[in-house]
Parts: sequence; C-alpha cells; structure tokens
Amino acid sequence: MAKGYKYFEAIEKHAGKLAIFTAIMVSIGGLAEITPLFVEAHSITASAGVKPYDPLRLAGKDIYVREGCYLCHTQMIRSLRAETQRYGAYSVSSESVYDRPHQWGSKRTGPDLARLGGKYSDEWQRLHLLDPRAVVPQSNMPAYPWLADEPIDSKDSVARVRAVQLLGDPYSAEKIAAAPAALEGMTAMDALVAYLQGLGLPAEVAEDPT
Repeated sequence: MAKGYKYFEAIEKHAGKLAIFTAIMVSIGGLAEITPLFVEAHSITASAGVKPYDPLRLAGKDIYVREGCYLCHTQMIRSLRAETQRYGAYSVSSESVYDRPHQWGSKRTGPDLARLGGKYSDEWQRLHLLDPRAVVPQSNMPAYPWLADEPIDSKDSVARVRAVQLLGDPYSAEKIAAAPAALEGMTAMDALVAYLQGLGLPAEVAEDPT
C-alpha cells in the first residue's frame, strides 16, 4: 500500500467524511468559476444611449414577465449566422444592464424579440396581443384580451421606479414626480406595447428618463 493512502482510505470508507470533503472541493471549484463572472457582471456599464426604462415601459416589462412571455420568447440574438441574418446584430451584455431579470436565453418557441422595436406598428402589436392568429394565422401564441381593460396602478409603478433607482438606475427626482401623470389612463396593453416597441431601438429614438 502506498505511503499516505491510509488517509484517503479513511475518507473513502466513511460516507460522512467523503460527503463533507466532496462538498468542500465542489464549493472551491464553484467559487473559482463564479467569482470572476460575478465581478465582471458588476463592472459592465450601459452601452452608449442605453437608458433605464421610462415608467410606462417599466410597467410593460413587468407585465411581460408576469404573463410568462419569456417562456416562449428570448431577447438574446446569439452570434450565429442563422440568427444574425434573421434577427439582426447579436446581443451584448451592456444592452441589458437595466433588465432585472434579464431576458436572455436560447429557447425559440417564438421568435427572438431583441430587435423587435419599430418592426410593426402599435396597432399591429395590439391586434397581435388580442388575437394572434388575426395577423399570423400559423401562430400558437395565446391571446391576452384582458390586458386592454386592465388599468395601470400608478402608485405601484412609481414604487417600482423608486425600487430600481435604489438599485442604481439613474432616475431623476423630476422624472419620478412626473410618472403618475405619464401613467394616467394607461392600460396594461398600452404598457406592454410600449415595452415591445422599445426593444432594440437606436439610442436616439429611445426616451431619456433622466
């Protein structure tokens, strides 16, 4: 028996010790992989012209997540020719610094929406949400007619703006104060359409919320 093997044998023959040492080594390996990525993620800054969502679009993003749209659609164009030819320029992390949670992924039940903004009119988007097959006959997307009658809760939306401001999004006090007026009379449909229409727009088209 090789010298020193008795120490390994003592571990291998005791399940409790083996489990403890395995957990320690897995933790060390995990930290070695995760820590650099964590540091890098916190060093990413917004691309030129990328701004936090205005209150209506922020409400729309929350509705997008709430209704599970991310389960079929992603907002990540991979650097594959098939995807860049179909959807446009591939996605970069600095585009999504204000997304919590981000909408990246590779699932393609529905088309990727990273460059959707401005591709169709507001009316097309509304009709598509009300009755997808009225504009895309082969679509298997569910309809969302209740969004047209659901009012936006301005108090809740302003609270969300304040929350992301605490996380570092550069909203000014003036922009927050103007949010209730901007949301007055708006519906969940209005908010979701505003969110979709802003996806991937050039910086000069997007509204500056600061």
